[in-house]
Amino acid sequence: MAKRTFLKRFLKNFKNKNDSLVSSLPKVRGVLLFNEPLSKKNWFGVGGAADVYFEPADIDDLKTMILNLKSVPITLLGAGSNVLIRDGGIPGVTIKLGKAFSKIEVVEDDKLIVKAGALVMDVSRVAQKNSISGFEFLCGIPGSLGGGIRMNAGAYGSSLFDVLEKLTVLTKEGHIKEFQKDELLDAFSYRCCHLPSDWIFLEAVLKGKKETDNQLITERMNLNKQKRDAGQPKGVRTAGSTFKNPQGLSAWQLIEKSGMKNAKVGGAVVSDKHANFLINTGKATAKDIETLGEKIRQVVLEKEGVSLEWEVKKLGVEDE
Repeated sequence: MAKRTFLKRFLKNFKNKNDSLVSSLPKVRGVLLFNEPLSKKNWFGVGGAADVYFEPADIDDLKTMILNLKSVPITLLGAGSNVLIRDGGIPGVTIKLGKAFSKIEVVEDDKLIVKAGALVMDVSRVAQKNSISGFEFLCGIPGSLGGGIRMNAGAYGSSLFDVLEKLTVLTKEGHIKEFQKDELLDAFSYRCCHLPSDWIFLEAVLKGKKETDNQLITERMNLNKQKRDAGQPKGVRTAGSTFKNPQGLSAWQLIEKSGMKNAKVGGAVVSDKHANFLINTGKATAKDIETLGEKIRQVVLEKEGVSLEWEVKKLGVEDE
C-alpha cells in the first residue's frame, strides 16, 4: 500500500512539472511510462531518465502518438548498443519499438522481411538457419535493425545497405512510405544514413543468396565471431566502436599513436584491448564517457592531424 501511495504521489508531482507534455499525450494502447530510467536500457549503463517512455502496441498506436506530438521532441531508442544517453536524460517522448516490431520472416527462399525492432544478430541467425548467405557479417553486430540502418552498420567490408532491397518508413506526418534500393543510392554512405532524422524505420526487406548447404555460412559466422572475440573487449559496459574510421585510416591506430590508449576520466577508460572502445568500469557517468571521448578527439587532432567523428550517437541533455 505504501509503495502504491508513493507511486501516485510521484506521478502527480511529475505531471505538475510537465503539465504541457502530459496534456499533449494521446490515449495509446502500448507501454507508457513517466520519468523512466534509461541506464538499464543502454549498453554503457549510464544516463538519466526519459520524460516519457513509449513502446507502441503496433503501427497504428505509433501513428496515434506521433500525430499528437507536433511540438514535442521525439527520440527513437533502439537496443541501446550504439548510444550515449546523457546524465540529464531525454526530454519529450522516447519511443522504443519493442516486441510488436521484432518479427523476422523468410520469403522467396533468399529474402528476409525484418521489422525494425528485431536484433541484427537475430537476422544473421535466422538467415543461417534457413541456408541464406550474405548476412554472416551481422553475427557480431549488436543493436536493432532500425538503429543499424540509421547508421548503416557493418563489418568486414559489408554494410546493411549492401543487403537492403526495400525500406518502409513512417514520416512525422504519419505517412507510410516504401523505397526500393535504387531510390536510396544517394541516401547511404559509410556509417551514415542521410534520410530525414525524424523518419521512423518500420521494416526492411533484406536479400541474400540461397545456399544448398549452410555449413559454409556457419563456418564464416564462427570465423567472424572468433575475430571479434580476439580483438574486442567482452563482458564490459561499452557501446562498441566509439569513432568512425577516417578515410583510409583506422581510428584505433590513431588513438594508440596519440598515446591515449588506457586513458581515463572518472569511471570511463579506453580499452586496453581495442583503443576505439570506451568502457564504463562500473562507476562512470555519461559525462565521464563524453569527456574522455572529446579528450581523445582533441589529442588525436593535435598529434595526428586527424579529426575523429563520433560513431556512438549522443542522446539527451547534460545534467544541470
